Amino acid sequence: MRPASLLSLLGFIILIAATFCPMLRPFHLFNMNVYKLNQPYGMVIMLVGVIGILCTVLNQTKVTRIAAWASLVLVVLLYIAAFLKVKASFSFIPFKGINGFLTRQIAFKWGWYVLFAGPVLSVIGASLSKKRVYTAGE
Repeated sequence: MRPASLLSLLGFIILIAATFCPMLRPFHLFNMNVYKLNQPYGMVIMLVGVIGILCTVLNQTKVTRIAAWASLVLVVLLYIAAFLKVKASFSFIPFKGINGFLTRQIAFKWGWYVLFAGPVLSVIGASLSKKRVYTAGE
């Protein structure tokens, strides 16, 4: 494997591992990972990661590139959805001070950095790798 393919493989492995990292911590009571945020969405991210690993190992550069970009789009959409959900969680409370206080009690954790690092590495690796062209003289 070339270094670009290894970078892409490492990115997909980090993506799968990051789904188990803590993402949110509501009221400092427990941590929520991707599967506790939205289990079907987490399974889709896992599936894209597995497809990316398989296509990287099998040297399918086009599918690897598609999986890398799809994983990045999925992670960005998950972050936007989590951010909007946290901001709208306590919007039913008519008092702005209490609403703001309760919203600040939901903390974003370090797992987001790991979750973004995986797709970024896989996109960099997939964009740097080129399919090897064999000629008759080799």
